[in-house]
Amino acid sequence: MRPEVIVIGAAIADIPLSPVGPGVFTAHSTELERIRMQVGGDAANEALVLSRLGHTPALVSVLGRDAIGDFVLRTLEDGGVDTSGVCRSKEMDTGVNVVLVREDGERTFVTSRAGSLRRLGLSHILPALESPALSSARIACLASLFVSPALTLSDTITLFDALKAKGLALCADTTKRKRGETLKEAGEALSRLDWFFPNRDEAALLTGRETPDAIADALLEVGVKHVALKLGGEGCLVKSADERHLIPACPGVKCVDTTGAGDTFAGAFIAGLLEGRSIAECGRFANAAAALCVGQVGAVGKWTRAEAEKRLAGMD
Repeated sequence: MRPEVIVIGAAIADIPLSPVGPGVFTAHSTELERIRMQVGGDAANEALVLSRLGHTPALVSVLGRDAIGDFVLRTLEDGGVDTSGVCRSKEMDTGVNVVLVREDGERTFVTSRAGSLRRLGLSHILPALESPALSSARIACLASLFVSPALTLSDTITLFDALKAKGLALCADTTKRKRGETLKEAGEALSRLDWFFPNRDEAALLTGRETPDAIADALLEVGVKHVALKLGGEGCLVKSADERHLIPACPGVKCVDTTGAGDTFAGAFIAGLLEGRSIAECGRFANAAAALCVGQVGAVGKWTRAEAEKRLAGMD
């Protein structure tokens, strides 16, 4: 099948260490149940989630021309992701994150400054978008606003306009702002978005607002068409000019690792849009998938579409 969704952003390798407490820094050696390398990065995670849910995503990213890049590319392809838009470069290492996961599931990343994580720019993205293989897509998502310094706000506007010119519905996820960007500075780029998927902390920093409704309203005021604000254990707030849905999180969730939960939410929400679900049902489905993600170690885990549907049914 030809791609339905273009996901743009980071693809790296993650090495999750779980659980890790303060004692790891004083002990001579710490033994964990298992240590293994997995695919990570916002865009790679979203693409794998979309594929797992039965859709065909294409990834646009950059990897080093090295063994870790080979591993990431092979894993994505095995996971059903179209990688024709992935650029390989000998000028950089493939990004690697060591993920230190605490007992409560929260995590800290140790990342490589020389890696590909923050090297993605328009020179990698725009040529990939011209591929005939991606012409069937209906939705495009910039998987993390503010991740790559090589993709400035001006570049982001150029990218969004190029995607809009192709008739694509436009989504974005985000991470915390890196250079103190304000809503006023980012507003022109955000005004192009049909859907925005920030979490509460990220969006509070950007907007200067505190409550979920005030945050969502600030984003709608600059032109975002729909906001799906991730509220962690409280669920999500989905809001547009005409609709408001405060959707609780799934009950009975044991949080093991929050890595990738936001990416899983975004991927599942986009899957819901592709399937014609209402915006409230998209939020419920995204909450169900994110609940499965946090119950396992690693950014994507090994849950299935059937499990997501079962968890969704359990929210009624």
